[in-house]
Amino acid sequence: MDEKLVNLVTQSVIEILNKTQKDDGIKVGVSARHVHLSQQDLETLFGKGYKLTPKKMLMGDQFAAEECVTLVSPSLRTIEGVRVLGPVRKDSQIEISRTDTFKLKVSPPVRPSGNIKGSAPMALVGPKGSVFLNEGCIIANRHIHMTPEDAEKYGVKDNDVVDVEIQNSKPTRYYNVQVRVREDFDTEMHIDTDDANAAAIKQGDHVEIITKY
Repeated sequence: MDEKLVNLVTQSVIEILNKTQKDDGIKVGVSARHVHLSQQDLETLFGKGYKLTPKKMLMGDQFAAEECVTLVSPSLRTIEGVRVLGPVRKDSQIEISRTDTFKLKVSPPVRPSGNIKGSAPMALVGPKGSVFLNEGCIIANRHIHMTPEDAEKYGVKDNDVVDVEIQNSKPTRYYNVQVRVREDFDTEMHIDTDDANAAAIKQGDHVEIITKY
């Protein structure tokens, strides 16, 4: 068999395999309430020169830290043991679920991470001090972290919006899901505990993109 024919057969086999190979979709990560801290606020809460202690690596340089804080709302409602995520950021931010808002008696907006202007106020209490944030508490929007390679595969780009679907015991569609593309991301859709519980989704389940805008 000559080389041209071998290459043709090989290409045909690859194309058939690609067509028959099932795409498992995009893995889901369920995010519990958590806090991001600026270096200044970290030192106020934990002490001068303090550095976060990584507990579990997440994606890129992000990690869940050993450190936790207490949330105190303006109405003096509290939630203790809220995990801090690292590394430190320019501005502190609190991400909670809608269910948490009932306990804390606050009304944070649904926002992309980092968009905290005009968001809800919250106090943070640590072992060495406390911080009151005039803004910084949000409910994180549903979003998909994606590698550039997978973005190309799915035909999307940074800040595109998609609809996704999960087929499980409680089939559900999520609309207007923000796509965030970056080199150091793993491809994973992030939802909060309320979304996960309502749709019977577990950490590591998969969703499928059904519509791109």
